[in-house]
Amino acid sequence: MKSAAKFDVIIVGAGISGLYMLFQMRELGLSALVIEAGGGVGGTWYWNRYPGARCDTDTIEYSYSFDEDLQQEWVWPERYPTQSEILNYLNHVADRFDLRKDIRFNTRVEAAVFDEKARRWQVGTDDGAALTARFLIMATGSISEPNIPKIDGMESFRGPIHHTARWPHEGVELAGKRVAVIGTGSSAVQAIPVIAEQAAQLTVFQRSPQWSVPAHNRPVDPDFVAEIKADYAGFRARNRLESGAQLSHIPANDFSAAELSEEERRRVLEERWQLGGFPFFGAFKDITVSLESNKATADFVRDKIRAIVNDPAVAEMLTPDYTIHCKRPVLDSGYFETYNRPNVRLVDLRATPIQAIRPSGIRTSEAEHEFDLIVLATGFDNMTGALLRIDIRGRGGLSLREAWAEGPVNYLGLQVSGFPNLFTITGPGSPSVLTNMMVAIEQHVEWVAECIRFMISNDHALIEATEEAQVAWVARVNEVANATLWVSCHNWYQGDNIPGKPRVFMPLPGFPPYVEKCEDVVANGYAGFLLS
Repeated sequence: MKSAAKFDVIIVGAGISGLYMLFQMRELGLSALVIEAGGGVGGTWYWNRYPGARCDTDTIEYSYSFDEDLQQEWVWPERYPTQSEILNYLNHVADRFDLRKDIRFNTRVEAAVFDEKARRWQVGTDDGAALTARFLIMATGSISEPNIPKIDGMESFRGPIHHTARWPHEGVELAGKRVAVIGTGSSAVQAIPVIAEQAAQLTVFQRSPQWSVPAHNRPVDPDFVAEIKADYAGFRARNRLESGAQLSHIPANDFSAAELSEEERRRVLEERWQLGGFPFFGAFKDITVSLESNKATADFVRDKIRAIVNDPAVAEMLTPDYTIHCKRPVLDSGYFETYNRPNVRLVDLRATPIQAIRPSGIRTSEAEHEFDLIVLATGFDNMTGALLRIDIRGRGGLSLREAWAEGPVNYLGLQVSGFPNLFTITGPGSPSVLTNMMVAIEQHVEWVAECIRFMISNDHALIEATEEAQVAWVARVNEVANATLWVSCHNWYQGDNIPGKPRVFMPLPGFPPYVEKCEDVVANGYAGFLLS
């Protein structure tokens, strides 16, 4: 039998976190292998190529900060980078630091088993390779496993069906086509205006109306960028002190709606609306905890939707009736305006649900709709989907699926009790998706790298979260989340978009306090972890 190839570290995923993790492991002088299912680097930005795909974080913040020359030299053309621009950047990073030679592409990890006797992880892939490593680091992404809905008759449709997260790399011909888009999440809000410009007819099937504010994308201001780059280190440091770890150049206001008159509230909200992007949600300091500030913001956006959309009935269908910001905030470029186009139609699935997909189209409880192409903008099995797709087994053969049968449990979003030397980058229980993902990723990667350096320097073989620390941490995450309005509606933060998924609030609100906790854990000899 052929012996398994041995590494110090195996990293699963070659996205933003996997690339940086590989760089850090090399800095430690360790042998590392990245295993990537795709044919190139980029993670989210390799797979998500749907029309209109772009980041919703400012370019000056959505980039690595670990190399001064890299961040000084790279030039972004627009406020919000497109998918292709980000992919170009990540390919440049991979080339600049010669990372590809340690990445195995077009390979999917199917199983990972901890060998207690050897104190190593045994990793199996879909090509039959046997690999082993002392440390296993899951850089699989928080928003990476597509949610493919189970709709009767889907296999019978005569035309193509594409999920936005698995869009064909060669593109899709939309001109002259009758197109259906199922879903109105972030990907759909970006794709719908672009598809509408190309398709002969577009029908959007909406389950829940979407809160969205204008991105106001524009070319970058060279003078502004020069000002940032003159003190990029200071900008990054201030960045990490923001609750959302972003937009430190446009901080949230330090007052509540309760402190202002109705006229003052509208003025503040209009100013933020004109700024565009996530700064809008910083109009009041307490939008996620105060019903009064939340309602003032929500009512303002409802009025905007009704003013933008010409048909009152369509406007009403597009107007959310739940708290704003309790679902992931969405930025758009002409999303609501698109429904004024004569070739665009909206179907309310709460009133007329989909019953089946037929060879020629979609049948709802009310009518048959004929299409040439169906787009599934149905989101992801977030936070846990990519991890649980792999058969991961720790001590005593315990599978991660069993350990998380009632929802994800771990310590700091980094480790799970019973799974030694296994790290999850931006896993459930960490701020992850409630921050600028680039900042969250860098903080996690650097913490893990320092932990591994500490272990090697002190001759520790294993590190594992204790059961007691894990229980206390999960309780803490729930305590923080339950004090916010994020739990006031159905959202994917709680797994509500996946039938049968345990309803648990997965990300941790509050980035700076989380970082302080991580630093405190290290200062106290990795409190909450068992080192052996």
